[in-house]
Amino acid sequence: MTDTSNTRPADSEAQAPRQSRLHRLMRYIPLIAPVLLWTVPCWVLLHTGQHWPMPVTLVGTALFALGLVGMPLAMVRGHGRRQQDRAAIVGDTLLGTSWVLFTWSILLGVPLRLALTVAGVDESQDRARIVTHAVLGITAVLLAWGYAEARRVPRVRRLDVQLPRLGAGLDGIRVVLITDTHYGPLDRTRWSARVCETVNTLEADLVCHTGDIADGTAERRRAQAVPLGTVRATRARVYVTGNHEYYSEAQGWVDLMGELGWEPLRNRHLLLERRGNTLVVAGVDDVTAESSGLAGHRAHLAGALDGADPDLPVLLLAHQPKFVDRAAADGIDLQLSGHTHGGQIWPFHHLVRIDQPALAGLSHHGTRTLLYTSRGTGFWGPPFRVFAPSEITLLVLRSPHLPTSP
Repeated sequence: MTDTSNTRPADSEAQAPRQSRLHRLMRYIPLIAPVLLWTVPCWVLLHTGQHWPMPVTLVGTALFALGLVGMPLAMVRGHGRRQQDRAAIVGDTLLGTSWVLFTWSILLGVPLRLALTVAGVDESQDRARIVTHAVLGITAVLLAWGYAEARRVPRVRRLDVQLPRLGAGLDGIRVVLITDTHYGPLDRTRWSARVCETVNTLEADLVCHTGDIADGTAERRRAQAVPLGTVRATRARVYVTGNHEYYSEAQGWVDLMGELGWEPLRNRHLLLERRGNTLVVAGVDDVTAESSGLAGHRAHLAGALDGADPDLPVLLLAHQPKFVDRAAADGIDLQLSGHTHGGQIWPFHHLVRIDQPALAGLSHHGTRTLLYTSRGTGFWGPPFRVFAPSEITLLVLRSPHLPTSP
């Protein structure tokens, strides 16, 4: 097999101008987004004909202004050089709250006002106040539900995946996928232990973690990650880095996972054998690894498959779904990924799809390759999951070559 990082140069050149424009636009999002997230709900809920008593208008406007100023400051203190966990919790919570308020101010506020007009609610003040109460009510319900969804132990999602090249001896191999645990400012040590207990009930042959273990260094988040050492698998526990490891001293996480008994598949593979058949289990560093500047860290598929029989089926771990283009070009049978969180807070998934070819679930790519994208086991940043539930995934690999009964 060959390294496909430079395949399809014409396509890459055609996409380059579009990607550079997108990257230029992304530079301005940190400046524009907070203003929109706080001013739009403020205008819709307080200043579009409600005629609230002056104290209500002043206090409400002051709260939105406080959010507009406080959220970026808290985010910088929490996720910048200072790494203050309390500030991160405040900033992340404000970010999630403002996103839900912004979304439903537009998606509910505008249509509801039109519907009230059609229904014959004549007073514009009445229509405006009904909209405000409805948006605030929906926001409160979604935030409460989303918080509970984010903090719960994920449900187990089970599915059979048939791989045409999988030998009969490997039929029924049980692969458990966890990913994007994102141990962080909110201490989730007990949650981590309960996740691992759930994984152990699934009697896995192979357990995979496809990166983004935590937000913070291995030293800082060690207590939350230690329960991963209790995970059981009959054959192997394997791990690849995600992009967030490269924000937080990735080598420290590689070392800790090795210490906990996991096999870091850093551009390498191992063989899983049963009943005379073999599955290649390979892994690559995250696609952001090379730009991190860490020596030896990069996504190198050819290195991961070096020495593997090209006729054997391959299960590949790669943190980001967009690596599937390279996987499909090399005829990989199944790629396991995370990264997207399924959008985490609806409708953010529309923005995720700009960057990734798949959001969640099983998808087909090229002539052979299947991609399974997990919605993630934990959450990043805002402690909410709205219409994007977390998951622990059990994939049962199936072979089409089962022996016939006599």
